[in-house]
Amino acid sequence: MTTMQEPMGPLGTPIEVPAAPVPAVLPAAAAPARRDREPYLRVTWTDPVTGARGHLVVHTLRSGIATGGTRMRAGCTLSEVEDLARGMAAKTAAFDLPVGGAKGGIDFDPKDPRAVGVLERFCEAMRPWIDAHWVTAEDLGVPQHLIDEVFARIGLGQSYHAAISRSADPAATLARVRQGLDARVPGGLLGDVIGGYGVAHACLGAASAFGWAVAGTTVAIQGIGTMGGGAAWYLHEAGMRVVAMADAAGTLYDPAGLDVPALLELRDGFGEIDRTRLPAGVAQLPRSAVVGLPADVFVPAAISYAITPDNSYDVAARVVVEAANAATTPEAEAMLAARGVPVVPDFVANAGAAAWAWWLLLGRVGMSRDDAVTAEESFTMLRTQMADKVRLLLDRWVADGVPPRLTGLGLAVSDLDDTAARSALVIP
Repeated sequence: MTTMQEPMGPLGTPIEVPAAPVPAVLPAAAAPARRDREPYLRVTWTDPVTGARGHLVVHTLRSGIATGGTRMRAGCTLSEVEDLARGMAAKTAAFDLPVGGAKGGIDFDPKDPRAVGVLERFCEAMRPWIDAHWVTAEDLGVPQHLIDEVFARIGLGQSYHAAISRSADPAATLARVRQGLDARVPGGLLGDVIGGYGVAHACLGAASAFGWAVAGTTVAIQGIGTMGGGAAWYLHEAGMRVVAMADAAGTLYDPAGLDVPALLELRDGFGEIDRTRLPAGVAQLPRSAVVGLPADVFVPAAISYAITPDNSYDVAARVVVEAANAATTPEAEAMLAARGVPVVPDFVANAGAAAWAWWLLLGRVGMSRDDAVTAEESFTMLRTQMADKVRLLLDRWVADGVPPRLTGLGLAVSDLDDTAARSALVIP
């Protein structure tokens, strides 16, 4: 366990923890418990071929629909999936989406050659839900193209099937969804980068709220997959200095700033950077070192529960922006708050991909079917909403000492089961 001692830099020398805005009044319950009402549904499945366990948790239904990705990782538990489904319910409510929250999770190594078969059998087993009630998508260990391939093989077309099938013209809606997902934008395909774009603007919103110049703000990112890599790319493009990026093989560090586009080009199929082709001046540190490196912003974008009571004191950043779902445990969040370090919660900071997918489904973006127009509409809507929400969260933190999670939960309207209001969900 980490003890309360002076934090150390990557070479074993003491570092100065940057001054953080200390809230005027720190509530006794600095980080509220994430467990509230019981989920609407829990389903646990055992793969007949490999013995792998899979879980679906529907936390809430609105208009008979719940949305949330499907993840695959060795060690995934029902409790983890419940936490993620709860977060999705908060996410859809905070962004005023007319759907509830759910999550799928499979306890299996996505690098195992049998993983695609496990995912396909899981989707077949969950078919009654994914056919009519659960809109799923990519998540940790499951890229969007893979889950779409699985849906196509089992005859459901695309992973947004449960929503698309409600459209008055499902073929036109499917075409709009595919056009939006595959629209070419700087950094890649719109569907791949929009989540990271949202995280980047959560970080930029934090810098703005604290009055930090973008060029003088530094950021460390744990995880460089779809979310972390996208955030790194757009932060670099915006002029913020990305000083550290961590993947499964370790942490890459350069206090002068990393060449993010060059490093992202070196990723393999599993999102790890080829260490044999690193640019000069990049230090290679242990994977865990990214948590304690000096930076203004720390972005955990890899796994859930990355910040715990054991390592929360190591965090040297002035603000944490959660790109991974449930990246900070409630106890660790309370410890950070006591040190004056706010956490911008996942259900706001990383909601960009989910919010955008529903804007696309609901016809709020993408109706022109023009890539450039779709991208402009998408980026503008997400950038504006993210800036407004992050500013509100951090203004209350600075002025009144209210943890951002509490303010964020206050943004979430009631998301009780509303299956009777099916007609409220209109998909053009």
